[in-house]
Amino acid sequence: MKTRKLGDGLDVSALGLGCMGMSWAYGPAPDKAQTVKLLARAVELGVTFFDTAEVYGPFVNEELVGEGLRPFRDKVVIATKFGFKIAPPKEAGGPARMVGVDSRPEHIREVAEASLKRLGVEAIDLLYQHRVDPNVPIEEVAGAVKDLIAEGKVKHFGLSEAGVDTIRRAHAVQPVAALQSEYSLWTRDPEAQILPVLRQLGIGLVPYSPLGRGFLTGGLTSDAGLAADDFRRGLPRFQGEAMTANLSLVETLKALAAERGATPAQLALAWLLHQGPDIVPIPGTTKIARLEENLAAVELVLSDDDLARISAAVPETAVEGARYSEAGLAMVGR
Repeated sequence: MKTRKLGDGLDVSALGLGCMGMSWAYGPAPDKAQTVKLLARAVELGVTFFDTAEVYGPFVNEELVGEGLRPFRDKVVIATKFGFKIAPPKEAGGPARMVGVDSRPEHIREVAEASLKRLGVEAIDLLYQHRVDPNVPIEEVAGAVKDLIAEGKVKHFGLSEAGVDTIRRAHAVQPVAALQSEYSLWTRDPEAQILPVLRQLGIGLVPYSPLGRGFLTGGLTSDAGLAADDFRRGLPRFQGEAMTANLSLVETLKALAAERGATPAQLALAWLLHQGPDIVPIPGTTKIARLEENLAAVELVLSDDDLARISAAVPETAVEGARYSEAGLAMVGR
């Protein structure tokens, strides 16, 4: 597995593994033993970068990742996140609930301490602010993480879905190693303003949903294949006429992939990796076969002509529907 550097000192595998879907968001969670086996296989294949968050579940994803990676702790980098307000279950036995953002310094410390215990680690390798809190100056957020770094409880600081001004202000207080934002063939938002600033400051980009939440794999043909509780049912791109229109883009991507003897997922990931050596995508999966397929993208070399044809196959202007609901969009780019 090839490696890349985030910020000025965090070495990770060129492709990481997003772990959210192992316990949250995409329908019923897989068997725990199956997930632990998948995590071990990822390490065996050279993956060293794993992404989780307290809100995934909530809480259970960190516990799962911590348990699954415990035998490999000295070989891996685990990233987690703070920044949401989580309320108790509405009813006994129900799940805890995300009810807003909260990046008050005292809350950051509480979350970090709890994440350390759930992950079973002495230090969090990379701690992201999950979403910007408009009620807390980013300088206070960065300062709180800086204190945790000084205490040895956190190693690196990250932001997620932050805007240019927020990135600059945070970085001035505590160097930011990575920004995690949605970036893929059908979500090009970071290219115009975010990427130039990251490169000026020496900050890496960690694209989440690099396969368009599974859409760019070519495996979805309609929303009928989504579980009733799959959160994609609430995303505009996966609904009605928008989904039908977007499917035609994937058909073109399939044809290009076939020319290279690759899958659409591999072509989409390889395109993303070719956008710069400071980009580390974190595709998620719950299946070992998909994991192996995705990781093979690291070895797929694309020419300038290939890259241009792939970009043209999925032009951002042709993608129908927003990537989030209005409420979700209100929380990004702050």
